[in-house]
Amino acid sequence: MGILSWLILGLIAGFVGSKIVNKSGDGLIIDIVLGIVGAFVGGFVFHLLGFAGVTGLNIYSMIVAIVGAIVVLVAYHAIAGRRIA
Repeated sequence: MGILSWLILGLIAGFVGSKIVNKSGDGLIIDIVLGIVGAFVGGFVFHLLGFAGVTGLNIYSMIVAIVGAIVVLVAYHAIAGRRIA
């Protein structure tokens, strides 16, 4: 996959994952970064379970990336904690 595809996949997965985990995004850049990291984590986890990882810019890869993004976001919020505004 090209870098543009990873950015698009990461943006969408990070946005959807943020909405699922905490109902509000963490900001565009954080959502993209955590979404891309989530795509790698999701691909790794799915590979360990015997499934294909991220295969391209398609629905299956989006599901893998979103699952990974949720895992990364939960870990991120556990480590970073809640910020007091």
